Amino acid sequence: MAESRLVGPVRIVGVGLLGTSIGLGLRNRGIEVILADASPTNLSIAVDYGAGRAAAAGDAPQLVVVCVPPDVTAEIVARELASFPDAIVTDVASVKLAVLDDLRASGADVSRYIGTHPLAGRERGGPLAGRADLFIGRPWVVAGHDAITYQQATAIDDLILDLGATIVEMTAEDHDRSVALVSHVPQVVSTLMARRLTDAAASSLNLAGQGLRDVTRVAASDPELWVQILGANAKPVRDILLAYRDDLDRFIDALTDPAAPGARRKLAEELAGGNAGVARLPGKHGQDRRFASMIVMVDDRPGQIARLLNDIGDLGVNLEDLRLEHSPGAQLGLAEISVVPEAVSRLTEELAARGWRIAG
Repeated sequence: MAESRLVGPVRIVGVGLLGTSIGLGLRNRGIEVILADASPTNLSIAVDYGAGRAAAAGDAPQLVVVCVPPDVTAEIVARELASFPDAIVTDVASVKLAVLDDLRASGADVSRYIGTHPLAGRERGGPLAGRADLFIGRPWVVAGHDAITYQQATAIDDLILDLGATIVEMTAEDHDRSVALVSHVPQVVSTLMARRLTDAAASSLNLAGQGLRDVTRVAASDPELWVQILGANAKPVRDILLAYRDDLDRFIDALTDPAAPGARRKLAEELAGGNAGVARLPGKHGQDRRFASMIVMVDDRPGQIARLLNDIGDLGVNLEDLRLEHSPGAQLGLAEISVVPEAVSRLTEELAARGWRIAG
């Protein structure tokens, strides 16, 4: 069992995906975890899965972690601060400034509170989706403020490091602006694109490839949760959407008469701007390094993906990324593999020699 920085106990309020995953990760390090949830069913499931024990009278936690929906986060944090006057309290809500402002307005003791946000999740929610390794290698924002000292917040840093995440220090304002850009606006854009599909002909949808699936993947998220998130972070999201609307207007103007002088240049400049933006995204291990992709056709039979990965490893090539796409109406899959550019030519030849079909 790995040595823990936290002493414990740690009280977790809300045993959905994040709360249960935190509990499981801490229990793996031998830390006493106390669980509380408004749903007796969710609580019993999380306890049965080994995420901790149910709360009891006389509990004296070192740290309280609030993992509830954004619209009740400030209320629950304030309650926990009052109930456990010797504990440090944090939350994991995806919006930070509104919670801090509400706590200050309510007169809560924010000298024992600091908001955090782990950038980790899954498509499924609830305690059944919890995983002890959910946070390993993931960024976890700590939104500091001037009412709490570094020494007081040490337990929160210990929590994050014990769960294998990487601490990122930001103000609440900077956090909310950042997640508006990289999470909240993408949710809106994905949702609006997916809405175009509701009345689309089945014949059109049968042509959908991985590009459309990538753009619309997060549109399947819980509407109730996102109403809360967008409402709590409305101004930063609105500011970005206004600029996005200007971008759309430029595209629309250029497409009104594509043969007009300068129209194609405008399109090219907008598309090149997208290239420049994508190039800024950190790659593997946070490096700003681009990889080359190649498509391998894989028969829809057991063991084929494993054989492909083994062949790539036997050839001494490091696989940087892998994405699978199914071919509609055919017993065939397309494996898009990413490798360093200098390996593409040799890997193409060697895989072909081993019987693999390379698209293109």
